[in-house]
Amino acid sequence: MTSNGKDYTYTGHGTNDQGNHHCSRDYGTSGTGYHYSNTNGSYYYSNPNGSTYYNSGTGYSQYTTPSGQTHKSNSSSK
Repeated sequence: MTSNGKDYTYTGHGTNDQGNHHCSRDYGTSGTGYHYSNTNGSYYYSNPNGSTYYNSGTGYSQYTTPSGQTHKSNSSSK
């Protein structure tokens, strides 16, 4: 099953006892990926190219490139 014409197939998803959601995807020859979204507003993506992205939901975010370089941002709104 593809999703809205995207180039991936959902391979699994669920919600744990704390209400946090996870979803895994298959991108075919590009690999697999997954994401988590949590009740505290944070979320995390792991992409098939090896990059990752985390957002705290409170202004902090971190992106890690496929080569391992990390870029951080802290822009909490007041």
